[in-house]
Amino acid sequence: MATGTETAADPEVIGPPIDRMRRAARTAGALYLLTFISIPTVALYAGVREPGYISGSGPDAGVLAGGILELIMGFACIGTAVALYPVVKRQSEAFAMGFVGTRVLEAATIFVGVASLWTIVALRRSGVGAEGSVVGDMLVSLYDRVFFVGQSLVPAANALLLGTLMYRSRLVPRGLPLLGFLGAVTLVTYNFATLFGWSGETVDLLALVAVLPIAAWEFGLGLYLVVRGFRPEAVAALDTAPAFPGTPWAGRFAG
Repeated sequence: MATGTETAADPEVIGPPIDRMRRAARTAGALYLLTFISIPTVALYAGVREPGYISGSGPDAGVLAGGILELIMGFACIGTAVALYPVVKRQSEAFAMGFVGTRVLEAATIFVGVASLWTIVALRRSGVGAEGSVVGDMLVSLYDRVFFVGQSLVPAANALLLGTLMYRSRLVPRGLPLLGFLGAVTLVTYNFATLFGWSGETVDLLALVAVLPIAAWEFGLGLYLVVRGFRPEAVAALDTAPAFPGTPWAGRFAG
């Protein structure tokens, strides 16, 4: 017969399995780093943006390869939210669910963008000729608008949601989420500046200032989680409440 003493000594009741928490951190961190795989698409998509691409000749490998990289990035985006959700929902389930939603939305816009560029390739291979140039330009414009929403505005929302969870829980050093907050502000400022037609050297400088903090936040978070994992004292603090179903550890008072 189990006694109260035996229950208290049960490692599944006393605290979270550290190996599972470590795996969760490493998985999320590796997926965050994997999202940077799409950086080469800037060069790979150069050809499809050239006038007359849809009626011209030549290889389509760059567009196809760039699309594959973006698809990998999209699935990695979803993976980061899935890996972190069981952990961060112990801080705030509403914020954690919001982060999952915005991450899935970001991935969905990436998939739409890839589909629009691959449609251009399909039209080119079907031999539509010069009359298809207007359609090609529209599809490139669609990609740019979808990119604006999915990979410029949505990442700002991601930074605010996940940054808040990480800042409050102290699962990572607070300097990282503060960098995410800064990146969200600068990114939204730049996006609205371009949306309302601002141009010139000031906006070009703002573009650089806007991208660097948000990129540093995501890359730094991924690197920290892979190398260090969650801070043990923060994990212990999260485990003072009963566990929700599906969390990777039992919870101190789950018994």
